[in-house]
Amino acid sequence: MAARIRFPPILLVAAAAVTTISGAGAKPPPTVPSDALLAAAAIPGTPARAEFDVPEAPSTVDRDDGCTAVVHGRLLPGGRVTARGFQTTVAGGQLSELLARTRTDLTAWADRARRCAQVTVDDQDLPTVSTLTLTTPPAVAGAKTLSYRQVLSLPGQAGGLSLRTVAIAADDVLLVLRDAGATGLDLDALAVTAWQHATPRLGR
Repeated sequence: MAARIRFPPILLVAAAAVTTISGAGAKPPPTVPSDALLAAAAIPGTPARAEFDVPEAPSTVDRDDGCTAVVHGRLLPGGRVTARGFQTTVAGGQLSELLARTRTDLTAWADRARRCAQVTVDDQDLPTVSTLTLTTPPAVAGAKTLSYRQVLSLPGQAGGLSLRTVAIAADDVLLVLRDAGATGLDLDALAVTAWQHATPRLGR
């Protein structure tokens, strides 16, 4: 499912999973510094990248008919969530990272992915079919992990845009690493590296 906002397209997929399942604490969380993002040197080819800040804004779900939904608002829920990310072009596709201070139930996210293996996304005037396949996530001490493959296509279209996602969460930190296309990246290893890089800089 996707949110109706102008946002890096690689981070829009599964946005509603974060919007629906994440929760925010009563007091504002700490900010996410830019240096907590995955270091450019860790990305093969060290390509140029575009960093962005995720603004705070409430999100609302207009319709949720089992596995069909329309979502308005931002990528993350309201309640003073702070997040940063980047998107970059790599050989064969794109890579993106989202790093947020918010509590996220990855078990519930995985359960929804199993139940809604195929989702019809109503994103403004362009309906899209999202097909998910859960994969074995990397093991990270003290954190929960989630990994899945995703194909985005137009209704009735064979094939489409292929994406992989790895999410890691513990306490109030959420990391989402995603690639699109045929990048050939070891996304599991890269996500673990990103987590190990981020958490000390977020006071964990």
